[in-house]
Amino acid sequence: MLKKTILVTGAAGFIGYHLCEQLIALGHKVVGLDNINDYYSISLKSNRLNELGITQISNTLTSSSKHAENFQFIKLDLTDSEGLNALFDRFEFDMVCNLAAQAGVRYSIENPSAYIDANIVGFLNLLECIRHHKIKKLVYASSSSVYGLNKKVPFEATDNVDHPISLYAATKKSNELMAYTYSHLYGIQTIGLRFFTVYGPWGRPDMAMFLFTDAILNNKPIKVFNEGKLSRDFTYIDDIVEGVKNTLLVPQPEEKKYSLYNIGNGSPVKLLDFIKAIEYSTGKTAEKIMMPMQLGDVEQTWADTTALEKDYNYKPNTDIQVGADRFVKWYIDYFKI
Repeated sequence: MLKKTILVTGAAGFIGYHLCEQLIALGHKVVGLDNINDYYSISLKSNRLNELGITQISNTLTSSSKHAENFQFIKLDLTDSEGLNALFDRFEFDMVCNLAAQAGVRYSIENPSAYIDANIVGFLNLLECIRHHKIKKLVYASSSSVYGLNKKVPFEATDNVDHPISLYAATKKSNELMAYTYSHLYGIQTIGLRFFTVYGPWGRPDMAMFLFTDAILNNKPIKVFNEGKLSRDFTYIDDIVEGVKNTLLVPQPEEKKYSLYNIGNGSPVKLLDFIKAIEYSTGKTAEKIMMPMQLGDVEQTWADTTALEKDYNYKPNTDIQVGADRFVKWYIDYFKI
């Protein structure tokens, strides 16, 4: 396989960090970008980068102490169009993977402007750089939240997604439309991945696996929304990264300029069963506080991943108990419990 030069935005994030590890291991040259915002723990982001050999976070390019020139990192916000253009001038990127975004459904209700800046303005700046530097391929993160209150399951990428119920979902739907436009106008191959609920070591502190594990191990109650009558297509990080990596590196026919795929486990898990898996891994029983449904939330997510399996050999196979065991072990090691 020819070695590529790949820009990964959101490189200090959960999925971005794991993707960088995989791409570097395959011998590709990776440039990581992240604005290191304080939506959640900056120290967690810094420690992910430390695992990649970045010990000093800087607004200028820094080479990895572990991977040398095969991994370089820069602290940069996608809204900084001048800084972004300078980065594209410096490297001849073969492709771009955009995982940078303001994440979180509930937070989008509290702070909507952060989502417009990061997910709309930032994405436009990135598309413009890709266009002007004649880069042929963009893989970008969309979200299962675009399906809104759709009742038909499993969700298919061809389903109508015109009814988002959070601003976060609306920005992700906007990204898909923007990508389509740039594919049509400028011949850029764009691949949108609608991520379903991702979990695993180094995961985000605002996600269920982290929140529940933290509470259970520290003898605190957990909030169970919609009184537990929820199910999610919980997908282990290794399965997700394998899928993202394949969409980047496996060539597709030249005429296939615009694609959308679900990337999930294809098998929803009931929230209470998810909690049971964490209880088994921790050896402790959770104290549960039953709560009503949250604004912007949905009862069920379930991905039809047939298209990604067919085009990119995507095969998620990590059992929820195996994934919970690995996460809890990482959590205990990381926090030295």
